[in-house]
Amino acid sequence: MSSALRLGAVPASGTKQGRKRLAQALPSDRAAAHLRRWRVTLRTRAGIEAGHPNCRTPPGAGKPEARLAHARGPALRTPCPVGTERPRTPGSEPVPRHFRSGRRLPRTLLAVAPRSLLPAAVTSGVRAPQPQPRPWGPLMDQETRALAERHFRGLGGVPGGSGAPGRVAFIQAPSAFSYADFFRGFLLPNLPCVFSSAFTAAWGSRRRWVTAAGKPDFDYLLRKYGDVVVPVANCGVREYNANPKEHMPLRDYISYWRDYIQGGYSSPRGCLYLKDWHLCRDSSAEDVFTLPVYFSSDWLNEFWDALDVDDYRFVYAGPTGTWSPFHADIFRSFSWSVNICGRKKWLLFPPGQEEALRDCHGGLPYDVTSPTLQDANLHPRHQCCSPPLEIIQEAGEMVFIPSGWHHQVHNLDDTISINHNWVNGCNLATMWHFLQQELHAVQQEISEWRDSMPDWHHHCQVIMRSCSGINFEEFYHFLKVIAERRLLILGKGAEGTAECGPGTGLGLQHAVFDIGRLAEVLASVIAHPDFQRVDTGAFSPQPEELLRRLEEAIAAAADL
Repeated sequence: MSSALRLGAVPASGTKQGRKRLAQALPSDRAAAHLRRWRVTLRTRAGIEAGHPNCRTPPGAGKPEARLAHARGPALRTPCPVGTERPRTPGSEPVPRHFRSGRRLPRTLLAVAPRSLLPAAVTSGVRAPQPQPRPWGPLMDQETRALAERHFRGLGGVPGGSGAPGRVAFIQAPSAFSYADFFRGFLLPNLPCVFSSAFTAAWGSRRRWVTAAGKPDFDYLLRKYGDVVVPVANCGVREYNANPKEHMPLRDYISYWRDYIQGGYSSPRGCLYLKDWHLCRDSSAEDVFTLPVYFSSDWLNEFWDALDVDDYRFVYAGPTGTWSPFHADIFRSFSWSVNICGRKKWLLFPPGQEEALRDCHGGLPYDVTSPTLQDANLHPRHQCCSPPLEIIQEAGEMVFIPSGWHHQVHNLDDTISINHNWVNGCNLATMWHFLQQELHAVQQEISEWRDSMPDWHHHCQVIMRSCSGINFEEFYHFLKVIAERRLLILGKGAEGTAECGPGTGLGLQHAVFDIGRLAEVLASVIAHPDFQRVDTGAFSPQPEELLRRLEEAIAAAADL
C-alpha cells in the first residue's frame, strides 16, 4: 500500500525496511537469528500465499478471476435457470478440516496514523460520512434477518459453511435474483456462484475498455490512464510462493503487452501480469462499474473509505498465460471478480481441502497443477484431496468466491478483470478465527524467547501485524468503526438511513443483523487472553463499553 499513515504500518518482513523494523522490535542480540528463522519458516513451511510480495500494494492479491463450471465442454455454456446448478466433478467430496490455515506473506492493512495516535485517528481523524445515493432500498427483510440469526446461533461462534457443493449455481437473470436470494443461498452457507454477463452489461468499462472484437482497447486505456503507475508481477519467476513485483507506468506495460502478443505470447522479459491496481484510489473517477447490490455489505471498503486512505478494489490485466498461484484471500475474506474482457480458469478448493495439499514440510503448493503433487514422498496426503472445482469465466461474467476457499487462476485469453475483497457479518467470525491462528503461529515460532524476551506478547503482536497486516488492536478499531456506523443507523431510524454514509443503504434490518454479529465477535475478542494484554487505556470507547452499547441496541431492536 502506498500511504505511510497506516494502522499497522509495519513493512513486509522480507523487505529491507521490514527487516529493520522487526530488528528494532526484538532484542538486538537475537534479532538477526530470529529474522532468519522466521522468514524461512513463514515463507517456506507455512505455505505463503500468492500475490503479496510487495507491501505497497494492499492484500488484494489473488482475487483475480472467475467462472464456475465443473465439467468441460459445451455443456458449460448452457445457462441454468436461477436455483438450478451445474454438475460437479465426480469424487470431489470435501476433506475434513484439520489444523491451522496457511499463513500469508506480509501485507499492511487498516491504515491510519502512528501507533500512539490510533484511538484519536480512528475516532476524530475519520472523514465525515458523505451521502451516497444508492439505486436500491433496504435489502434485508425481517424474515431473512431471523433466518441469519438462527444460522449463526447454530454455529455457536465457530466459523462454518456447507462444505463443497455438489453443484454450483449459475445465475442467469438479474430480474429474477434478489439480494435475499444471494444472502440466503450463498453468503450464509459460504458457497460459490456465477452471475451471467447480464449483471454487468451496463458497466462503462465493458463499453470503453474493450474493442468491437472483444479485446482490450489499448488505445483508450493509454489515453485515459497511460501515466498511472501500476504494480506488475512476473509470473515466470517464483519468489517463495509468490511472484516478484515491480512498478511501471501503464503505457510501458501496454507496450510490453503488445510486444508480447506480436512475439507469439513470448518475451525475454518474462510473463508479466498487472495485479492489484487500485484504479478507484489512484485515478480520476469515471463510469467504470456499478457495485453489484449483492456485494454492497462490504465492511473492508467501508472502513477504508471512512479513513480516506486506501481500498480493496483492484484491476487485474494480462495476456494469455498470466496466472495467480494457489492462495486464499486476505483475512479469509469474500471476493468477487468480473471479467471486463477475456476468459479465465479457476481451480477452487473448499475450506479444509488445502490441508491435504501440504507438502512434507507443511507448506502449501505454489501450483496445484504441478506433477510434483503426485509424489507421495513430497505430498503424502495428496490422495485425500478431491479434485478442484473448475471454473471457466467468460467475458462479463461475475464470480463470487466464498470466505476461505483456496484457488488458483489462469488467464485463457488477453484479459482484464475488476475484483474486490470484502468482509461483512457473514464471515466476520472467520476473519477473527484466522487472526487467532496467525497469532498462535507467531507465538509458536518465537516460543523459545517467551521467558527471556521483555514484552514477549507485545512483540508477538508486532510480528503478527508485519506478517498478516493487522493485529488485535487494529482489529478492535475495525470493529469499532463499523459498530458505530450501525448504531448511528439505528439511532436515526428508517428515515435517517440514507444520510449515514457508505454502508448505510442496507436498511434497519441489516443494521440489526450486523450489530448482532459485531457483538458476538467483539465479546470473543474481549475474552481472549492476548487481547486482555493489549493496552486499551487510550481506546474510546473502551471495548466493554462498546459491547454494552451493542447489546443494548440488540435488545431495543428485538421487535423491529
